[in-house]
Amino acid sequence: MTPVLLPPTSAATAPDPAELASPQAARAWRAAQDFEAMALSQLLAPMFDTIDSSTGPFGGGPGEQAFKPFLTDAIARKMTEHGGLGLAMPVWRQMLRLQESEASK
Repeated sequence: MTPVLLPPTSAATAPDPAELASPQAARAWRAAQDFEAMALSQLLAPMFDTIDSSTGPFGGGPGEQAFKPFLTDAIARKMTEHGGLGLAMPVWRQMLRLQESEASK
């Protein structure tokens, strides 16, 4: 069976630098990436809830539970930086469309 090759993530999931030239478009891109990272974090959270950390090297406990959301957020941000689910690009494009339609009114 021949493996399916996916397009490079940088080309498929990031806008062209010329598209980010305006500060408004750059802010919208950061907001779209933040949205994707938040969505990924919410998807990852249940996965970490099923791990029994009491037998791990740090022994679990309330301190580890308090910092678990920070871990899932950091993982989600890194995943987003490397392409994530591909959600940021369509969200960004829609944000720009909405801004353009508001500006034309």
